[in-house]
Amino acid sequence: MSVFEEMLAKINEFETIIIHRHQRPDPDAIGSQMGLKAILEKNFPEKRILATGFQEPTLAWMAEMDQVLDADYKGTLVIVTDTANTERIDDERYNLGDFLIKIDHHPNDDAYGDLLWVDTRASSASEIITQFAQEMKLTLTDQAAALLYAGIVGDTGRFLYPATTSRTFQVAAYLQTFDVDFASISRRMDEMNSRVAKLMGYVYDHLEIDENGAARVLLTQETLVHYQVTDADTAGIVSSPGRMSDVKTWAIFVEQVDGSYRVRLRSKTVPINEIAKRHGGGGHPLASGANSYSLEENDAIYKEIKEAVAHGSK
Repeated sequence: MSVFEEMLAKINEFETIIIHRHQRPDPDAIGSQMGLKAILEKNFPEKRILATGFQEPTLAWMAEMDQVLDADYKGTLVIVTDTANTERIDDERYNLGDFLIKIDHHPNDDAYGDLLWVDTRASSASEIITQFAQEMKLTLTDQAAALLYAGIVGDTGRFLYPATTSRTFQVAAYLQTFDVDFASISRRMDEMNSRVAKLMGYVYDHLEIDENGAARVLLTQETLVHYQVTDADTAGIVSSPGRMSDVKTWAIFVEQVDGSYRVRLRSKTVPINEIAKRHGGGGHPLASGANSYSLEENDAIYKEIKEAVAHGSK
């Protein structure tokens, strides 16, 4: 029995299924979570399917979360999508169910769950969910197709990132057969309000770049307040430094209310996920996140980035 067959067997076994994803969600987190929910609701109308997690305002156009009570976890199957480690799972009640399934595409450093399918070759968790539905001959709805397509577009950077494969395009082509305004989804994901646009200008003006293409910028709370943006809004400018030809690898340090820093790491060729792991984070080789608790740690992270880029340039 394949892992997909085992997953389907567990889905058949439970009457209530609760789906989680990672904190600070991106389009793939929401797309895989809510796309799976839409698929299960279509194919198992007799079951109760719930999705939990923080309602991210910037992604409310994709879907809204359910109100899930502690009592709902009794005798349930819990599925976590797009989440590499337990520390990042949104809603710590994920372990209150009777059985736990992990579906992910990040490096499997934390092999949690009673059953797990981790495919690091996949562009996104949304790609895996689509493949699961196809192989298990589950019916997709237009809503599910829209959500999963948005997740794939988000995690591939509009099909620009190296994780995009021929299978990614095959899956996207299959989703394109549904009645969805895919151009509208792409436009929506590429749009930004005037505040974020102005913040992007600030990033370009204040980006520090060394001779090898290692770059960084600091966004303080004062800066966020000045531009009237939130931490979540900064997701819209993460890829911006990469548009510059002389930038190879970069870090965006976003100060949090408590004085710590959220560190967004991106790279064109040099892997940076090991740097992220050393600072309480992780992710993909070329797209990771970390945490910092001082300006000194920010400097240490940037030093590691510079060393990695310098070594990779040799």
